Amino acid sequence: MRENLHRFFRAARGVGVHVSPAESIDAMRAVAQVGISDRAVLRDALLLTLAKSQDEKLALGDCFDLFFSQPEPRQDQPEAGEDDAPQDSGQPPSSGAPSDAGEGQPPEGLGPLAQMLLSQDRNTIAAAIASASGAASLSDIRYSTQRGIFSSRILDAMGLQRLRDDLDGLTATNPSLAERLRAALDALREAVRDTVSQGLALYAREEAENLRNEILRNAPLARIERRQVAEMRALIRQIAHRLRERYSKPRKRQRRGHLDVRRTLRRNAAWGGVPFLTAWKRKHRDRPKIVALCDVSGSVAQVSDFFLLLIHSLHEVVDDVRSFAFSSHLIEVSRILESKSPEEAMSEIMSKVGFGSSDYGSSLLDFEKEFMSTLTPHTTVIVLGDARSNNLDPRADILRRISDRSKRLVWLNPEGRLAWGFGDSEMPRYATFCTVVRQCATAHQLERAVSDIVATYQ
Repeated sequence: MRENLHRFFRAARGVGVHVSPAESIDAMRAVAQVGISDRAVLRDALLLTLAKSQDEKLALGDCFDLFFSQPEPRQDQPEAGEDDAPQDSGQPPSSGAPSDAGEGQPPEGLGPLAQMLLSQDRNTIAAAIASASGAASLSDIRYSTQRGIFSSRILDAMGLQRLRDDLDGLTATNPSLAERLRAALDALREAVRDTVSQGLALYAREEAENLRNEILRNAPLARIERRQVAEMRALIRQIAHRLRERYSKPRKRQRRGHLDVRRTLRRNAAWGGVPFLTAWKRKHRDRPKIVALCDVSGSVAQVSDFFLLLIHSLHEVVDDVRSFAFSSHLIEVSRILESKSPEEAMSEIMSKVGFGSSDYGSSLLDFEKEFMSTLTPHTTVIVLGDARSNNLDPRADILRRISDRSKRLVWLNPEGRLAWGFGDSEMPRYATFCTVVRQCATAHQLERAVSDIVATYQ
């Protein structure tokens, strides 16, 4: 049962339930207390020790039902009485003989698998399949293309080669029995295929999700299909969670400070060095402050959607975020993003300033007139846009003044670098006043850019 529980923990991780080593130990202790005879009690024990939310409870319940729908491998089951236990694990018990007396006992000299199939003992066959699945490491299956490989491994572990030899011998001596054995083998193959499909559903879900996320991470944000928008938003939330985990802990340590050993020893010299009084040293860090200017014209609106969602998900890391959206004119959208869901927020933002012809000069002028006072020497200004101003005045002089008043000016451009400076692109002129200029067309590039920005404050 221990090995079975380890495989269940792996399957649980595959459905999105985080199972730490400590939680797996707690779950095994709980199982040791309640036992495995009552599946309902076992299910409740595992859900209580592993699930940490209602969603995890539902996912874990479905995983349990699927995982324990087949019998355990024979070596994990309680041992039968020693007096009537068969010596050969492949031999069926005498009660497994077919009920039809006309068929008689399977002839002697056949291999264990042939005798098992001819005995038609379903429980013994199911347990043998489960045992062979463990021997074939079915829990290592990751892709649907591996179904054939693992089916062959399981059948080989059950003794398929010996069964083929038995079939060849019976075909010459007892054709009717050979036909029965051939039909039983076809049924066995079908049962093994079902077992492999179940293993794929249990163990490959995490790998399939990781593969799907990796494809999404490197897909151009501007060309994400409508059916993929929800998945991309979920991926952006995962990225935000990862960045919070990475950068919130150093900030917490920085607020607490580090023990100053030398000052502590000097302060406690009167008590023989016993540290009744402690001294802490702190290194001053700037508090992160970000001002984001996002182009929401038709060509880059979808990229801005994901960027704004990521920036406003970093509350534990960034203390002060001011967000602005523009196409032909600029407005502040911070409150909209904070008070509404991403779908509602972007719908309102786009209805106010979205999908228009981009005019960077006019938008920069709006920012200078109304919001220039938001910039301080601690502010990082991020501009997300393609720098295409439809041959209008780009007002690069305003961007220079923004750069002078802020700590850093970072420009993230969703277009490829080969397109910069061609047509109505003003990127080379704007880049003169930027601290950092980066291509940012995918979620992976977006994560790296935001990570580097936040890291400068650590």
